Amino acid sequence: MERDLKGKSAVLRLDVSSQLGRQAGARFGVRGVPTLLVVDGNGRPMLTQVGRLQPAEVQAEVDRLLSESSAR
Repeated sequence: MERDLKGKSAVLRLDVSSQLGRQAGARFGVRGVPTLLVVDGNGRPMLTQVGRLQPAEVQAEVDRLLSESSAR
């Protein structure tokens, strides 16, 4: 998935045992691991997936956000 999004979107992996990971987890209400968040350019979570990753959903949401931002 990271390869598919390369050049389209920033991908950031955080370790929940690190200080930054704990801060981000608290900000976004992460309660389970793994959790994937798709966040828009304003820092608003647009898609949250806990557990098994659903790549098609993630790709569709990223594509939607990119098309919205290019339309502006």
